[in-house]
Amino acid sequence: MKVGIMQPYFMPYIGYFQLMKAVDIFVVYNDVNYIKRGWVARNNILIGGKKQLINICLQGASQNKHFTDIRIIDDFSKLTKTLDFNYSKARYFPSVMELMNVIFSYPEKRLDLFLTHSFKQILSYLNIDTKIILSSDIEKDNSLKGTDKVLAICKKLDADTYYNAIGGRELYDREIFQRHNIVLSFVQTDQELSYKQFDNMPFIPNLSIIDVLMFNSPYETNHLLDQYELV
Repeated sequence: MKVGIMQPYFMPYIGYFQLMKAVDIFVVYNDVNYIKRGWVARNNILIGGKKQLINICLQGASQNKHFTDIRIIDDFSKLTKTLDFNYSKARYFPSVMELMNVIFSYPEKRLDLFLTHSFKQILSYLNIDTKIILSSDIEKDNSLKGTDKVLAICKKLDADTYYNAIGGRELYDREIFQRHNIVLSFVQTDQELSYKQFDNMPFIPNLSIIDVLMFNSPYETNHLLDQYELV
């Protein structure tokens, strides 16, 4: 059983979805503290043909609160207009905007639930059947922190393999997981990964999954999601 655990982010980059596709169960790590200066509520897309930040508006965002205690107060009208203006000529704009409208109009505004719904919608669009669950729904000792909490979740899910994003290499020790009979690996996106964006412009990497979907069919996107190595 392969398990991945990550805090939820708004429309994250392709590596996040590579991790989700690579595992059997993906755990949305929602009963931990929100990271105020991280990538939870922002990401990069193409604006005027250049890499630019987008943000969503939150209520009660604080590093002293869990994801479960924060709400989205954005109506997404500004972002919708931004996408319309900057991606209307992208190859898969109509179908992706239909998908985005389903995501943006979701009535549940609790941050973790809203983002989890967005993941499920995107995976469904891509025909990926990874099971997604919330860490808050897993019975465990919630006083645990860091590696101990991750291990507790893995054991509850009968995981024999734990995948993490490549940025977690400094956080987790492979030997500690081995002592619990769990293989630890990190998903590293192929540095040569690229796809055609607009004509007559160089490829700009590390953008939101929105950009990937705008220029690639579900089949092509799945091919890109397979371009990683385990380290």
